[in-house]
Amino acid sequence: MPMSRRALAAAVTALVLPLSACGSGGGGGSTDASGKVEGDITFQTWNLRANFKDYFDGLIGDFEKKYPGTHVKWVDQPAEGYADKISADAAGGTLPDVVNVSPDLVAPLARAGLAMDLDKAAAKYKGEYLPGAWAGHQVPGMTGTYAFPWYLNTGPLFYNKALFEKAGLDPEKPPKTYGELFADALRMADESGGRVATLANIPTIEDFGRYGASLMDKAGTGFTFNDAKGVELLTRYKQLYDAKALDARALNATPESAGKEFLTQAVAMNPGSALDLDNFKKQAPSLYKNIGITDQITNTGHVNMYVMGLMVNSRTRHTPAAVAFAHYVTDAEHQMSFAKKVAIFPSTAGSLDDPYFTEEDGTDETRVRVAAAKSLKSAVNYTPVLFSDQMKTALRNEVGKALQGRQSPKAALDNAVRACDRLLKQQG
Repeated sequence: MPMSRRALAAAVTALVLPLSACGSGGGGGSTDASGKVEGDITFQTWNLRANFKDYFDGLIGDFEKKYPGTHVKWVDQPAEGYADKISADAAGGTLPDVVNVSPDLVAPLARAGLAMDLDKAAAKYKGEYLPGAWAGHQVPGMTGTYAFPWYLNTGPLFYNKALFEKAGLDPEKPPKTYGELFADALRMADESGGRVATLANIPTIEDFGRYGASLMDKAGTGFTFNDAKGVELLTRYKQLYDAKALDARALNATPESAGKEFLTQAVAMNPGSALDLDNFKKQAPSLYKNIGITDQITNTGHVNMYVMGLMVNSRTRHTPAAVAFAHYVTDAEHQMSFAKKVAIFPSTAGSLDDPYFTEEDGTDETRVRVAAAKSLKSAVNYTPVLFSDQMKTALRNEVGKALQGRQSPKAALDNAVRACDRLLKQQG
């Protein structure tokens, strides 16, 4: 289950935004969830039936027993074409009552008036969730929250202790801030004669957020990552690139290629998961025995998270039942039970203090799980919900030009912001 699906937002935007603020029709539309929980509702998930049918069948059965006047019809859509399906349902007035969404998918639905504002309909539940998770489905330029936070994910940072020690760095004190990262990276490149880079990836929008740059104005009308902090970050990355502290192949790196650079010990740090650790154990035992696990680099004190949510259709005929069910699926008890079946994390307050997320048992899986859970308590979703894949490409292209010296970091980010703002206007 991928945790970030911004690439699908464009399809939703194209069909949904022309709709009126009255939504897709079909009656209903009340945000009053205080009435009797009853009626038939439809619940749509995203590529979950194949692996979790028994879990959801049991969850739905328990809900219907708790509320005898309800019936939940569960539909599961494949990952491919999911945004097209949502947009077609929105345009045709057949959007399910409760819908599995990511922040990028909820944004156009909220702007079209089809996503219920839970700050109005479900305000009493807000305190049950981590603040950063609850804010994950808020839309710039709008007041309100448009989906219950469901499961979260993040990733710690792996580092090679042997390479740190060889460069004269303390292997037990990996960098925590960007300033520390840049200093360590330059030293490692210098000590290795440029043979060992520290990083294999160029900065992304999440890096600008973690560095402390402003990403977008509060009204949601324009991007702002070309501010002084943004320029400073890219300038420092240019210094790394010139010193070979940033891998020469970073301009065209993919997660797979960056992982290979780390596996072959050509780079000293890289994000990863428990699956990567298992791979290192089998393919690179010398690396595996020297693996360190640390938090993502950040100047803000908050790491990046990915969040999934459950949106309530604002046009549902059964608001109390739809809100109650979305809350039921995402409450602490059910999020914890789901997290123990799949490698995700609950978004509910206090859940990450459970021993399942705090105690290691010596396995790679728990090493990574404990490290990630600790950082999620105060994590935020840095990627603006209106930031599309086209915008990611625009930023990447301009960053590449700056690293190659074809334009200044300031000019690169100015150009990237202009390109992203043009794409934003095309969204409507």
